[in-house]
Amino acid sequence: MTKEAFVALVTCFNDDETLNLDATRAQVRRQVDAGNNIMCAGTNGDFTALTYDEKVTLTEAVVDEVAGRARVIVNAGMPATFETVKLAREFDRIGVDGIAVITPFFIACTQDGLVRHFSTVADTVETPVYLYDIPARTQNHIEPETARQLSAHGNIAGIKDSGGAQDTLEAYLKVGQEVGDFAVYSGPDHLVHWSLQNGAAGCISGLGNVMPHVLAAIIRAFNAGDQAEAARQQGIFGDFRKDLYGLGYPPALVKRALYLMDNSVGASRQPALLPDPAQDAQIAEILKRYALI
Repeated sequence: MTKEAFVALVTCFNDDETLNLDATRAQVRRQVDAGNNIMCAGTNGDFTALTYDEKVTLTEAVVDEVAGRARVIVNAGMPATFETVKLAREFDRIGVDGIAVITPFFIACTQDGLVRHFSTVADTVETPVYLYDIPARTQNHIEPETARQLSAHGNIAGIKDSGGAQDTLEAYLKVGQEVGDFAVYSGPDHLVHWSLQNGAAGCISGLGNVMPHVLAAIIRAFNAGDQAEAARQQGIFGDFRKDLYGLGYPPALVKRALYLMDNSVGASRQPALLPDPAQDAQIAEILKRYALI
């Protein structure tokens, strides 16, 4: 099976924190030209800082800019099933390739509650739904057996694992292998090549915002059967990840690194961390080390 990479695209803002759709479209073109697909309104896209209407407007712009040249997945997940369903229906109308649903946040959920949540969303749309697990941010975790149960739903197509634990990813991959038509996408950027070798359908990467061509090169080499080149590119990707993420919260650092490369992307909405000149200097030094500026 041909593997694929999605980039969890940053959302671009103007100085007054309004959406900058022109800059966002430019980032879409940059990723598609590199050979990557798009996930919008995810963790790296500041989805928790976006209003309902902005998510719809953003998705319409991304789909329009992609114009069929790549696949688009959009995150509809919200704490309540009610709003998640409303968003998912809008994305269904727009015509995306997949609807990701992050686990509810703030609300503590049982595994039965998660089954009801995801099943209700999948029941109400025609677009394939992808589970999205990131327990460090939401405090809710999709157990592998719950993923197995949900895989039987005719409109739940797979899962994005952003937990960061290799054993959990292995468990999801086992579900995918045994079920047969349940796609597993790796979120941790240091496990892209490993996950492909172990049956993942692909990856959904935040770091790809900064290194789109390296991410695409891992996928391209793997699909060509050149494991040595895939491993070499993964080494670059992993080293950069370690250097950049060693400075703090990954999504904020990805956005800031991209800002230092192209300030049209803008800063993150408050109350995200304010720009720090000392940290910016550290980020810039890392970018120079990898010939990104």
